[in-house]
This record gives sequence, structure tokens and C-alpha cells, in this order.
Amino acid sequence: MKRWLTLFLAIEVLGVVVFSLAYDSLDFRIYWLGGHVVMDDARLYEEQIAAHWYTNTPFMAALFTPMAAIPLTVARLLWQLGSLAAFVWACALTLRLSGRSAPLKAVVAAGLLLAPVWHSFFQGQVNLLLLALVLADMHRVAQGRPAGIGIGIATAIKLTPAIFVVLLLVTRRTRDAITAAGTFAVCTLLAYAIAPGASRLYWLHTFYDTSRVGVTYISNQSPNGTLNRILRGTAEVGDWYAVIPLTIGIIGLALAAIWVRRGDWLTATAVTGVTGLLVSPISWAHHWVWILPALAVLIRNGDRVIAAFGYVLFALAPMWWTPHNGDPREYGINLLTPVANCYLIAGLFFLTYTAVRLRRTPPNDPTQAPAREPTRDLDSKPDREPGPQPDHALARAPARSPASPGTRP
Repeated sequence: MKRWLTLFLAIEVLGVVVFSLAYDSLDFRIYWLGGHVVMDDARLYEEQIAAHWYTNTPFMAALFTPMAAIPLTVARLLWQLGSLAAFVWACALTLRLSGRSAPLKAVVAAGLLLAPVWHSFFQGQVNLLLLALVLADMHRVAQGRPAGIGIGIATAIKLTPAIFVVLLLVTRRTRDAITAAGTFAVCTLLAYAIAPGASRLYWLHTFYDTSRVGVTYISNQSPNGTLNRILRGTAEVGDWYAVIPLTIGIIGLALAAIWVRRGDWLTATAVTGVTGLLVSPISWAHHWVWILPALAVLIRNGDRVIAAFGYVLFALAPMWWTPHNGDPREYGINLLTPVANCYLIAGLFFLTYTAVRLRRTPPNDPTQAPAREPTRDLDSKPDREPGPQPDHALARAPARSPASPGTRP
């Protein structure tokens, strides 16, 4: 079995390499061209690149300045291999947060079949790097160690991870939140030093302008995208819509904070990641890599039927089977509407699941604090001896405040 698993994973990795060499991933081409254009300052947002508007931050473009100096194909291969390494790292961090033992090879091999993951490779997207950066910080927080740099960098690249800064604040991880905010500020100021005109244009006008992307496109699985498809266009969605993401954000962060108080940082992290997707006006299908920690929560809790259903859903991505690309049947409400918005429904279901689970799981339930933390590489054998205290237990026992589990000044 181990040999077959190794062979299957090797085939997947080989597939990533061959695909990277053969296919010109659109989003990566835009990143790479952005590394060229950012040196022309405001032109980064004033003109289209590869027939598309550049919608990422100036810092993201500045990061690609060195990569823009090497040939596109070589740069793309390096980027995809880096994304693969980030995904392996994210899988390892998820296992550590769960406190459960599982072969990392199996987790990576299964994870690569999830549509948001392989779609990120298909597009050459940055999502897997952001996932790893955030999970690395959340793992450090769960251990009671200083954190925030990873979240700050991720937020400077793409704004959605900023919701984790809010989580740090509401859970009284003030120093970590300040570190994240400070890292974001340093990265943003660095980008301003490189391209001041582009930075002013982005932060004063472009970053909230959703007209530069196809809001109604089927890949946008946010509430905003769903409502625009149902109401047949952006003109129908008014200022009243702001109430929806605000409400979801408050509920999601409140749930995450409660799980933190119970010492369950894996659930808190998954809830916050999903909440960020539901709050954002644009949540493309490849942004939903937060399915990884969400599935880990379901499996750890013993809800394997729900986990299996979720895995199949995110592996098949059935919204692509429904009419889209401007087909009139894409708009309004019909029998296919739930299928066309299945990621959104799954995200709302997961938040509901974690809320209901609060009533079913006592605060000190030992199943939420397993006795060991699995930390091993791809080729190591399963551990048999009891290991150190897991992240959950470390997070629940601060030195000064034993009566307030999961919190520290």
C-alpha cells in the first residue's frame, strides 16, 4: 500500500512539473508581467496586462520583480514547485494543529485532488503560499509562541488574510496582532518606495473596485457573486448588501473566538478562513483552499460521512457542470442554483456545523485535546511512543490566567 501511495504521489508531482513546463498559466503570467510593469509605476493599474486588469497589491507585483528577470517558463516552474512545497507544509501544519496522527504522504496525495488546490496550480495562483503562511502563524499561536509575520505578509500580498488579524485581536493576542499589522505596514511601505504612483492608485481607488473582475462569473462563490447571479447583474445589488458580509463576519469571528477559548485552534483557524471567503466580495473557486483545515476538523471530530461528502464536493466542483460563461440559465433562480453555488452553501454549512458542535462538545472534552502532536516527514514511520503535549493543551494553559483557557495578554 505504501508503495502504491508513493507511486501515486510521484505521478502527481510529475504532473505538476510537466504541466508547469507545458501550460502558460494565465494568473502566473499576469503576476510575472506585473513584476515588469511595476517599475513603470501607475501603469500597473492604468493598463491591462495580458488582456486583464492587475488586481493584486503593489507589494505582490514588487515581489515578482526578481522573478520577472528570468524566462517565463523557468519562473513558472519554480513558482509551481514553490507552491507544491507550500502545500506540503500546509498539510503538515494542519496535522499538527489537529493533534492526530496520519501519514503526510496520504494527506498530500488526497489534497492535491481537491479542485481548489489543483485549480491553483492550473492558474499559477498564490493561494497555497497564503494558506501555508497563515497556518504557520496559527500553529505558533496555538503553541503560545510569538506570531504574526506570516499573516502580515499574506495580508500584504492579498487582503483577505487580514481577517486573521481581527481574530488575534478578539482573542487578546494583541502582540501578535500588532506584529501582523506592523509586517503588513512594512511590506506596503516597501512597495510604496518602489512604485509610489501605483500604490496611491491602488489604495485610494483600485482595491475596492470589483468592476475590474467578473463578479457574476460562476467561479465567484461568495454571497456577493451568488446574489449578483440571482439578481441578474451588479446593478441590482445596492448598498444594503454590506449588512450580509458584516453579519457573517461577526458570527464567524465570534464562533472562532469561542473555539479558541476551548483550546481548539484548528477549528478556530478553519472557521476564520471560511468566514474570510464568505465576507470577501470575490471568492474564486481556487480561493477555497481552506477546505483543507475544514476537512481536518470534520475527520478529527469523527464526522467522516460529512467529511467524505465535503471531499467529493470539493474534488468534483460541480458548479462547473452548470450553465455559465454568460449562458442565460446561469442567472435567476432555478433547480441548478444550489449546484451552481455549492461552495457557498458548503461554507455556510460548515459555520453552522461548528456552531451546533459547540452544544454537543463540552468545553473540557478530551476529544478536543488529543494526547500527542504528529510531526513527521513524508518518509517517516508512524510514531508509537507518546509525544509532547499537543497544541490544544499548550493553548489552554497560560501561565498567568489558568481560569481563562486559550487566552494570553
